[in-house]
Amino acid sequence: MFVDASAIVAMIAHEPGHAELAKALEGATSPRTTSGIAILEAVMALRRIGDVGVPGAEAIVRRFLDEADIVVVAITDLETRGAFAAYGRYGKGQDHPAQLNMGDCFAYACARAHDVPLLFVGNDFSQTDIQSAMS
Repeated sequence: MFVDASAIVAMIAHEPGHAELAKALEGATSPRTTSGIAILEAVMALRRIGDVGVPGAEAIVRRFLDEADIVVVAITDLETRGAFAAYGRYGKGQDHPAQLNMGDCFAYACARAHDVPLLFVGNDFSQTDIQSAMS
């Protein structure tokens, strides 16, 4: 399972649906992974929604990752090429309703490269062909 920044933030901030996300995470049948890009996105989001600085937000995210046994995978050329493909098909500015941003394109590519479902919040990924970890 690849855990997108949106799911990380939702579980940490107890946003609507966080319990269902946590249940899906606990029931993962593949290794739980994320990327440095997703971590940065999560830290940026927590900084925006909470009264916490960047170091504090990073500490919160890293503690969550440790407690949830989520491993950070490297972004290699394989994932980078996959992100380009995702952008070309689903990215912002393309003629597709998903309108994935850069971080989304990398999350999509990581899930594809490792052949695992994607844990996410929102409607963007559900408009692609990626396997949801919630189904």
